[in-house]
Amino acid sequence: MQAGDMFPHFVLQDENGEKVDSDALRGVRYVIYFYSKDNTPGCTKEAVEFTGLYPKFMLRNVPIFGVSGDSPETHRKFRESQGLKVKLLSDPDHALAKEVGAFGTKKLYGKEVVGNIRSTFIVGKDGVVEEAWTNVKAGGHAQKVLDAMLSHFRDDEPMEF
Repeated sequence: MQAGDMFPHFVLQDENGEKVDSDALRGVRYVIYFYSKDNTPGCTKEAVEFTGLYPKFMLRNVPIFGVSGDSPETHRKFRESQGLKVKLLSDPDHALAKEVGAFGTKKLYGKEVVGNIRSTFIVGKDGVVEEAWTNVKAGGHAQKVLDAMLSHFRDDEPMEF
């Protein structure tokens, strides 16, 4: 999945067991990032950094969704233990991750493993991917996403009142 592609439709459960349907996000720019597992060092770092920048995203009405194969209950515990603000979505069969190219073989501590590949997408109000990052490093990534998101805001058509 790359910039210019239509982001696929999804319906996933959040940390409270409520369904998040991407159809309800039409008209809203959002960030969706894929990570391996709750409470692991890199994934925690990324979620905490997105949470630190969360007010800057929300000032522009840009929600942030983190996606992994973990259950809603595990997501809820992760959010509570880390004080996270981002919504966490459960993709237990990795169907969405596979569809967007965020699942496959990767290196982990020198070994090849299969799992979520840390990837992030900014999805525009029309459902088209505006920015795509794959195989990213957790540290500092949230700031890069914020900077890219702000550049798209500058390109938006002015609102008429």
